[in-house]
Amino acid sequence: MNVDTRLVRELAEMLGETGLTVIEVEDGDRKIKVSRGGGFAAAPAPAPAPMMAPTAAAPAAAPTSESEAAPAADTADALKSPMVGTVYLAPDPEADNFIAVGDSVKKGDTLLIVEAMKVMNPIQADRDGTVKAILVDNAQPIEFDQPLVVIA
Repeated sequence: MNVDTRLVRELAEMLGETGLTVIEVEDGDRKIKVSRGGGFAAAPAPAPAPMMAPTAAAPAAAPTSESEAAPAADTADALKSPMVGTVYLAPDPEADNFIAVGDSVKKGDTLLIVEAMKVMNPIQADRDGTVKAILVDNAQPIEFDQPLVVIA
């Protein structure tokens, strides 16, 4: 089996940069898992792996003044992260945020950016509506399928 050591090193660097404890990448029948303190594993992936629950040691991020927490029922319909990475609310540190609570958005509008493996991935609105809550903070590490923004 050929292991892409460059990819493993990049994933390990991402762990250090984001403060995450585990990163898993799946590409066809190849699956690479890098964890802090646990080494790494590369093995064929016969079936999709179940999602791992966050550990009790990881504190939940408290919303700041610019992000508002939505009631739990509202987050079920929230736009969720398609990947693990770091979320950015603006295109660069000096720029205004893409969105604010109360803004009207159209399907396809950029809401935020997720940096994953040094690639900036724009996250776009999946529908027209009004931003009801921003559930993440700027430069926050995020997990796959984590609620990001509530649009109603």
